[in-house]
Amino acid sequence: MAKAKIQYICNACGAIASKWAGQCGDCGEWNTMSETITAITTNNRQGFAGKKGYAKIQALEDIQMHAEMRTPTNISELDRVLGGGLVHGSVTLIGGDPGIGKSTLLTQTLASLSESLPCLYVTGEESLQQIAMRAHRLGLNERCFKLLSETCVENIITLSAESKPKVMVIDSIQTIYTEALQSAPGGVAQVRESAAQLVRFAKQTGTALFLVGHVTKEGTLAGPRVLEHLVDTVLYFEGDRGERYRMIRAIKNRFGAVNELGIFAMTDEGLKTVSNPSAIFLSRHEQPVPGSIITVTREGSRPLLIELQALVDESHGNNPRRVCLGLDPNRLNMLLAVMHRHAGIIMFDQDVFINIVGGVRLTETSADTALILAALSSFRDKPLPNNVFTFGEVGLAGEIRPVPNGQERLKEAAKHGFKTAIIPKANKPRKGETIDGLDIIAVQRVSELIETAITLT
Repeated sequence: MAKAKIQYICNACGAIASKWAGQCGDCGEWNTMSETITAITTNNRQGFAGKKGYAKIQALEDIQMHAEMRTPTNISELDRVLGGGLVHGSVTLIGGDPGIGKSTLLTQTLASLSESLPCLYVTGEESLQQIAMRAHRLGLNERCFKLLSETCVENIITLSAESKPKVMVIDSIQTIYTEALQSAPGGVAQVRESAAQLVRFAKQTGTALFLVGHVTKEGTLAGPRVLEHLVDTVLYFEGDRGERYRMIRAIKNRFGAVNELGIFAMTDEGLKTVSNPSAIFLSRHEQPVPGSIITVTREGSRPLLIELQALVDESHGNNPRRVCLGLDPNRLNMLLAVMHRHAGIIMFDQDVFINIVGGVRLTETSADTALILAALSSFRDKPLPNNVFTFGEVGLAGEIRPVPNGQERLKEAAKHGFKTAIIPKANKPRKGETIDGLDIIAVQRVSELIETAITLT
């Protein structure tokens, strides 16, 4: 019999130690080392190449490149975040809050793919009756795909090798365990080893694999960080599960662009794609209101029109509040300092609140000019016209810096009926290039930006 061995594994990063310590030596977290009993067995694992001894060193020029075999899921927003479709042999990890729609989306995806490919849904959390009830509620074909209720990874791989599915869902990876380890399912070692075996199976057989992952209270994927390194694509559900619209962002993608955003609407019939996402982020007030302006951000390969709102109010405390929803709070503090230094606008005695309409989180710096204009508009209680939009990055020296893909942003705003654009001078179209119906105001400095806004108000 194999000899039992006691190890201590960090619940935060998955590091292994031979003895317990109060602090993990790898990630520095406190009180995360948990005792795990494992069995020392002979190493009979196989790599992606199959049998041992078959791997060999090859020159880069001798590698034959093949086109990626992609299968459209017929769900346009999911295809977008996947990079154009589902790649055979790929492993996709989907994370999100409980009840946000992970299982619903994957059930719809398998129902769509099962028309041309054999599909298997492996559930470790729900019963087969619950999956059948969901499919019936969504109006899906009851003969669309096969189901399996199993939590042992060895049994899952054995049964999958017999049925040979081309697309498989594991819901969820935290419920799967391997018999090679004695620890409880959901532990760091169990999640890491089970995921490694499933990834190995997917690569060897060409099966497209979806893994559902739990999230912690901080919103990150539960389990070891190595789980995200094992897979090819990592998708996160964003937004509140109480809202109607759900967003999926690609955090990692080996077969496409990262930071792609897919937008869905939750209905009684499941998740429906949103064909015009810019429309849901624009409130379009009947009358101009102070503190509101439109900016054009770029999520992956698609420009989106976003409404940025600001509320500036007199502070009655010693420390004025700086609150940002959807933006980096440090960015707000920096831009307020730039306004003070280069435009003489003093807000050190004001509370400043910034909100991005629709629950979107902006990760790029193209919203700098919009934040400044929205804060100025609320501070002076003078609204900007409804048909004005802006984008651009602001530097510490007070300069307005260009942002990528300026032409696409201008065309997207013009398509939605906007008439005036305040943009960096370097993003201004070249001579001879015009956009019908769009008046472009190019600025170079923060002082010019604020003078332009005062003129328009």
